[in-house]
Amino acid sequence: MDEKVREQVANVAGLPGIVAEEAPLAYKDVGAVVDASDRAGLARKVARLAPLVCIKG
Repeated sequence: MDEKVREQVANVAGLPGIVAEEAPLAYKDVGAVVDASDRAGLARKVARLAPLVCIKG
C-alpha cells in the first residue's frame, strides 16, 4: 500500500487480534452528493443530520 494512502487508513480493533481497516478517502463528500441530488431534482433537502455514534460489526 502506498505510504500516503496508509496514513489515511485507520486500523480499528474491537477484539484482540481483530483488525478492521477504514479508508476515509474511499467515500464521497456527502455534502457534494446531497447538493448534486438537490440541483438535479432527485431529492430535496429537508434537514441536516449529524452522527452520534458508529457501530460496525
